[in-house]
Amino acid sequence: MNGDIDPKKVCVLHFGQVGDVIMAFAALNAIRKRFSDSEIHMIGGKTPAKLVGDLRLVDKVTAVDRYRLLRGPKARSIKEILQLVRDVRRERFDLVIDLHSLYETNLLGFLSGAKKRLFASRQNRSIDFLSNFRPRPVSYDPSKHLSEIYQDVIAPLAIKQARDFALVIDPLLVERIRASHFQNKTGKVMIGIAVGAGHPSRTWDLDKFCELAGRLSKNKNAEIFIFLGPEEEKNIDQITAKFFGIASTLSGLSLFELAAACKSLDLFVGNDTGTTHLAAAVGIPVISITDSRAPSTYFPRGRQTRVVNTDTITDIAVEDVWQACIDLLRLSTENKSRKKEEPKEN
Repeated sequence: MNGDIDPKKVCVLHFGQVGDVIMAFAALNAIRKRFSDSEIHMIGGKTPAKLVGDLRLVDKVTAVDRYRLLRGPKARSIKEILQLVRDVRRERFDLVIDLHSLYETNLLGFLSGAKKRLFASRQNRSIDFLSNFRPRPVSYDPSKHLSEIYQDVIAPLAIKQARDFALVIDPLLVERIRASHFQNKTGKVMIGIAVGAGHPSRTWDLDKFCELAGRLSKNKNAEIFIFLGPEEEKNIDQITAKFFGIASTLSGLSLFELAAACKSLDLFVGNDTGTTHLAAAVGIPVISITDSRAPSTYFPRGRQTRVVNTDTITDIAVEDVWQACIDLLRLSTENKSRKKEEPKEN
């Protein structure tokens, strides 16, 4: 292992979607610890890069609108790409780590001018000869969980596997979100539900979410909060009306604020999407609703995470999700009681 490298400036590239980047948090944290005296930058997609910056997982972030670069006018895209390359070269990075490895990010890493380049080796997705770090990381293994694949990428840096990772959220932000949205809710079970997803094929039926919320509110003395992302806000009136008398709807929260809100929850229920991964990263009990077409290697990672799935998401019954919620709430209560009974260290 190449354990004697001591870079002054490190650039981490990750142009994956929000859930992909969240599953790289443990790797980012491990890089931060390994190079504690280095300046760590991350370059990534607009939304996940902002989240990484807000959480202060690195020292500096550069957010790139990859969709605009790919879909915008070619002349403008070429101009913006050239400017990005100039900006990256100006930073004079000593080490570039491409966790996700795409053709375009490998090229960016190569053009950065960094002396050392460590890229994930992905069949048909990476340009391996542009990476010069030795030893090379093991090739991408699709049978592994994505968070473990990211750990494999950084293993040549003499970084040990670090699977367990929970986000540390600023307590002042947690208190501000609690005062703004969860005041006077003490004594009740607090449950958050995210009804949206990036694609209709990954979205559980809204009426089933409503039925689940009603059962939890009635039978568990629970206070239910429906979290709406930007894609659901256009239908906020319809969704609010559907959950009237059952749950409160919350919209306009950034991902950073959502992470802080999760700290006040006893349970989070959501589709297979970035917000569910974020709740799992916070360390609270999470139910992820998905279907069997989604590979388990992309499931949210967490000790208190349960996945409810079947052949297609439309066939998942309310009873199945309800039972998972009851089981996980009971287990969480038992764990909290056990911790209270454990003797405190002097």
